[in-house]
Amino acid sequence: MSSNAALKPVENIAFIDLAAQQARIKDKIDNALSTVLAHGKYIMGPEVKQFEADLCSYTGAKHTISCSSGTDALVMALMALGVQAGDAVFVPSFTFAATAEAVAILGAIPVFVDVDAKNYNIDLSSLEAAYETNAALNHKAVGIIAVDLFGLPANYEALNSFAEQKGLWVMADSAQSLGGRSNNQNVGQMARVTTTSFFPAKPLGCYGDGGAIFTDDDDLAAKLRSIRVHGKGNDKYDNVRLGVNGRLDTLQAAILIEKLKIFPEEIVSRNRVAAYYNENLSDIIQTPFMDDQTTCAWAQYTLQLSEKNRQDVLDQLKAASVPTAVYYPLPLHQQTCYKDYPSAPDMSTCEKLSQTVFSLPMHPYLKPDTQDYIIQEVRKALT
Repeated sequence: MSSNAALKPVENIAFIDLAAQQARIKDKIDNALSTVLAHGKYIMGPEVKQFEADLCSYTGAKHTISCSSGTDALVMALMALGVQAGDAVFVPSFTFAATAEAVAILGAIPVFVDVDAKNYNIDLSSLEAAYETNAALNHKAVGIIAVDLFGLPANYEALNSFAEQKGLWVMADSAQSLGGRSNNQNVGQMARVTTTSFFPAKPLGCYGDGGAIFTDDDDLAAKLRSIRVHGKGNDKYDNVRLGVNGRLDTLQAAILIEKLKIFPEEIVSRNRVAAYYNENLSDIIQTPFMDDQTTCAWAQYTLQLSEKNRQDVLDQLKAASVPTAVYYPLPLHQQTCYKDYPSAPDMSTCEKLSQTVFSLPMHPYLKPDTQDYIIQEVRKALT
């Protein structure tokens, strides 16, 4: 911000501006949908195969298996990995419920791990403590699901090393981080299996539910394609394993093909928006972690309060017509559904974060004058 003059209020600020993106490519989306309506192959039509190929090219993954949602991607991946009832899977507590839900719904045991206050991703020392806690309970540990929270890839180099020592697999829950990079690898290449979501608010979102799974493992990919269609073998009436109805609709694939074409440019814009926020807020509040080795997809731009009462800040921003959101107000290990599952002995970081974080508008179409106004009002609320 170059001026000290007060900026006039900006009305109708979008937290995530899907309308601006749609206006940009509306003609292409309309044509894509018309093509699907004309050929009538609404289930597993040609656009699904094309979108999967496009995603392989984009991520560098050998296989992309599209599916019906990010949650189904997690469940399908766990099924393909052979997770059984009673198996223990380590998951961060500071995330959306789907990560633990996918484990528990198969009868397995989510073991909750604390996160790093610097980057919000799974904390290695807490993972080690959770591993020891689980060993004392005599649950069979099989794997780790790391969540790339808010779009920042987790430390997969360290996680893969830990997992190899313990005989575990690593899954990347990259629902928020598609488009990210770390150590010269794209999201989709960093773990044995990676899942993502195309929920509309995600960095790459469709106009409904959708998801995908990435892997370089041929055998795992074959199992996933079978699981996606009720565990089919040679045909859909030859069921060789348990499966689900996990297909991505052709209409959604057609939309995503067009959105993927502009996605790299949008990731650049997201990082520009985040850098500008950091430049103008880091002197007054804890801003998100950024480094030269990592590209964040910026699903959310999240600030961390140290002294101010969060609700007071949110109320002031609301009065100034600046939308905010809290991700996440209660860690999973404290929620009714999950409070009886095991966790690391010390979960204090995620418990504190749930009371101190809040997110600002973040999308590739955030105009500079609007962002300046948001920054101005955040600074007012913090002083």
